[in-house]
Amino acid sequence: MAKERGRKAIVTNRKARHDYAVIDTYEAGVVLVGTEVKSLREGRASIVDAFATVDDGEVFLRNLFIPEYTQGTWTNHEPRRTRKLLLHRAEIGKLIGKIKESGVSLVPLSMYFSDGKVKVELALAKGKKAYDKRQDLAKRDANREIAKAVGRRAKGMG
Repeated sequence: MAKERGRKAIVTNRKARHDYAVIDTYEAGVVLVGTEVKSLREGRASIVDAFATVDDGEVFLRNLFIPEYTQGTWTNHEPRRTRKLLLHRAEIGKLIGKIKESGVSLVPLSMYFSDGKVKVELALAKGKKAYDKRQDLAKRDANREIAKAVGRRAKGMG
């Protein structure tokens, strides 16, 4: 079988960018068992409720849902088990320092295959307040209206 190249998305957490202000992003490998990888290859996973924690100098991804592999046997995995993330020691040290600040958390933004290996894009993020979310929606709507007007003008209809 040919070696995989490039980046193939499995699942993205679109709600994360709405609920959090992203400060910094990190790419981490994930420790998985065989049936989890097979289930991910089918594109089945959910990272909506997932979050990462730092315990004893190691980073763990919690509440990530990878459903059981349909053709799996009694060796199948537990769908919501805690999974270890693979980061460099220096990156973990930086994360520990930044997480000690109040209101900052580690949120997964996406999961993907990079050259055949499962990776998670983690964001160091700060929770947004309701008024921040409304401002973002208002900005997006205003930009959409501007783009429509520019498009109509370019077509000679405005």
